[in-house]
Amino acid sequence: QVQLVESGGGLVQAGGSLRLSCAASGRTSSRFAVGWFRPAPGSEREFLTAISRTGLGIFYADSVKGRFTISRDNAKNTVYLQMNSLKPEDTAAYYCAAKISGSYLATPYDDWGQGTQVTVSS
Repeated sequence: QVQLVESGGGLVQAGGSLRLSCAASGRTSSRFAVGWFRPAPGSEREFLTAISRTGLGIFYADSVKGRFTISRDNAKNTVYLQMNSLKPEDTAAYYCAAKISGSYLATPYDDWGQGTQVTVSS
């Protein structure tokens, strides 16, 4: 099992930027894929972006493509989400999650953090 802790959320004006961090502990000797999610109307969570175990594979949902960038620092057991050009509709709790086996493109993910709140004012 992997324990995940998100940080970096806060209040920002529209057009601004935030960088979220997802720090992992526990089963970090084995690499795992990491994804970022947020609640979405009509579904449990919106799958925003993910990065593979190696960092070579990256996915972005259309809603964040070109604005958000995911990266990982395996030496620090941390995955980052750089969010630029934020919009009021990006306001949500953001969750990172780990996927121990299988494709990083496929949900569900296995272990989840508690979330960090992002609020974008207009």
